[in-house]
Amino acid sequence: RARSMSGLQSIDIKLDNDDRTFCPNETVSGVIVVNAAKGMSQQGISMSVDGCVKLQLSAKSVGIFEAFYSTLKPLIVIKKDMDILKASTLGPGTHQYPFQFKLKPLPGMDLFDTYHGVYINVQYILSVTMKRGMMKKDLSKEMEFYVEVFAEEHKKSSKHEFKISPDQLQNVHRGLKGKIPSFLFEGHLDNVICDVTQPFTGELVIQKCSLPIKSIELQLVRVERCPYMEGEAREATEVQNIQIADGDVVPNLPIMIHMILPRLFTCGTMNTKNFKLDFEVNLHIVFVDNHMVTENFPLKLYRSRRQKVTGIMSGMW
Repeated sequence: RARSMSGLQSIDIKLDNDDRTFCPNETVSGVIVVNAAKGMSQQGISMSVDGCVKLQLSAKSVGIFEAFYSTLKPLIVIKKDMDILKASTLGPGTHQYPFQFKLKPLPGMDLFDTYHGVYINVQYILSVTMKRGMMKKDLSKEMEFYVEVFAEEHKKSSKHEFKISPDQLQNVHRGLKGKIPSFLFEGHLDNVICDVTQPFTGELVIQKCSLPIKSIELQLVRVERCPYMEGEAREATEVQNIQIADGDVVPNLPIMIHMILPRLFTCGTMNTKNFKLDFEVNLHIVFVDNHMVTENFPLKLYRSRRQKVTGIMSGMW
């Protein structure tokens, strides 16, 4: 019975903002909830706020030896420590202790969009700890919250028209040059300077193709770059891949390009002295013989200042 009572004791963090998303200079507020079960003594409750950019070198890009020995220091952008409650005895039941702080970076630093990548990660963590004293296990809880950094909205159109034909192909294997089918693909992207909160859109038309098409796919790629002692590590990895056409496509029929940019895995383009982050889209047209034509489109992403969405849609943009 004593173990059961001890197991009921817990500590939790609840933010006033349900979607846990904040902008620079906003006030982050909430309560620390302590379930004291039938009562408990504690030696103090403290909270810390940590925001950092974690960088990692790719073994594929710089070699296994360099990746293992060239450690890159995390970039600390926020570091706050707060005392919430002094040592005391808590009576039975649930207790709530409010907290709040201004979301500001350390002097000389900037806040960045929350971003979960492969070699670059930007994360903001709230941690709370209750000290229990000797022979008792401390209670603790962590919670990630999200930061969105706005940029000036690009009013100017960045529409990009493209045309893909055999005479434009590069990096073709010498033995395949005589086997390339006759084709002409045309289309446009509505914007190559894109708001991450809006869909990436455009249109593709198969004007002609002498070989049947098996599939048309749209691949979103992140390009993460980290400078280190020997130069710069650059790694391109897939974020997502969607199919926009299946099987042989009817000529002259417009095919809609429409991709939702996934939250947390995409963010505004970043260019700092410590790391760089870009995004690209690859258009893959796969023929029935499994040979493929790829067209690459570099993008510039930004986040426009829009009214927050609450309620059922809060898990999205």
